[in-house]
Amino acid sequence: MNHEIDATSLMTLLPLFVQAEDALARLDERALRSSIVEGFSERRHFFDAVGALWVAGELVHLEDLVLHDAHMDARTPSHELTIAHAVLRARRRICTSDPYWALSEAGMTVLTGIGGEQQRAPELKSAYRDHDNDDHEPDAPLANELAEIDAVLARSSRLLDDLARGVRDTNPEPARQERPDDRLALLDDEDWDEAARLREWRSVIAIADALPPTLGAAVLFDAWEQIEPLRRQHWLGGLLIAGYLRQRGKITSHLFSFFAGLKTVRHERRRARQRLVRLQSFLEAMVESADLGMKEMDRLSLAQTQMQMRFKDRRSNSSLPHLAQFVLSRPMVSSAMVARELKVSGRGALNLLNDIGIREITGRGRYRAWGII
Repeated sequence: MNHEIDATSLMTLLPLFVQAEDALARLDERALRSSIVEGFSERRHFFDAVGALWVAGELVHLEDLVLHDAHMDARTPSHELTIAHAVLRARRRICTSDPYWALSEAGMTVLTGIGGEQQRAPELKSAYRDHDNDDHEPDAPLANELAEIDAVLARSSRLLDDLARGVRDTNPEPARQERPDDRLALLDDEDWDEAARLREWRSVIAIADALPPTLGAAVLFDAWEQIEPLRRQHWLGGLLIAGYLRQRGKITSHLFSFFAGLKTVRHERRRARQRLVRLQSFLEAMVESADLGMKEMDRLSLAQTQMQMRFKDRRSNSSLPHLAQFVLSRPMVSSAMVARELKVSGRGALNLLNDIGIREITGRGRYRAWGII
C-alpha cells in the first residue's frame, strides 16, 4: 500500500494544510499562556473519549462517563461505556508520559498489549483441573508427576514445531503470539495478524516524519484506517495521532482531541474511496477540533473569572478555590463528587455549589449535576 503523497495531491491539500497548521499553532499558544490549561486538558479527555465512540457508531453520554470515572454510576455500565472509559484512561496515560513514549516500542506494547509476552517464556499450565489444593488426596504425588510430564511434552512439541518451521522457511517471520485464554480462536482471527499489521503501520511513521506535522498526522491516521492493525482497539489510532502531534512539538500544552473534531465530519468523507478526500476530511477534523478547543477555553476563562469574583473576599482557608479548580476539570459535577473531592458533607457540597454560582444542568430532584456550558 502506497502512503506517499505526490506533488499534485500536495498542491490540492495545501490550503487545508496551511489552515490546520495555523489553527493548531493558535490553540497551543493560547493553551500555554492560559491559567486553565490543566482543567482544559482534563475536560478534553472526556470529550475525545465520547467522540471516539461516536466515530465508531456508538453513543455514550458524557454524564455517564463522568460518573463512571468517579465510580458513582447512576445505572449499570454498558459495554460502550466501558470502552469509552478505556479510551479515557489511555489518553491520561499518554498525556502523563514522555512525548516520545506513545509511539515507542514500550509504549505500543503497553497500549496495544501486543509483544509484551515475547520477552519471557510462556507460562506452562495443564489442560486439566488445578492440583495445587489436592495435597489431602492420596493420589496427589502421582498427579504432580503427570503434570510435569505434560509440561515436558508441551515443550517438546513446541521445539519440534519450531524445527519443522525452520526447515520449511529459512527466513521465518516471528511467530504470532497467541492469547493463552483463546484456545478456540474465538477472539483472535488466525488470518488477522495484528502484530504484522502494527509493524506495517509503524513503517509509515518514517514517511510521515518527512512531512509537516499536521500532514504527517493525516497520513498516519489514513494508514491506520486502511491497515486496521487492531480489531478491538481501533479507537487507539486517534490517540496515537494526538501523541504524534505532541512528539513533533505541534501541540505541547496538552494532548490534542482529534475525535472531538472528527465526529463532525460526515461518514461519507471519512470513509471515502478516494485517498485525497479522506486526507482532506482529516485535516478538516483538525481545524474543527482546534476551533472547538478555542471556544472551550473562552468559556472556561469566563467561568473562572466569574467564580473568582465570588470568592476573592472569602477567608484564606475557603474551599471555593479548590471547588473552582475541580469544576473546571470536569464537564459536569454532582454533589456527591464535590463532597468526596473536598471532604465535606453532602449539605456542605450543595452550599458550596450555590455559593460559587455555576449552572445546574439537570433540573431534577435526583442526580442533580452542575457544569460549565
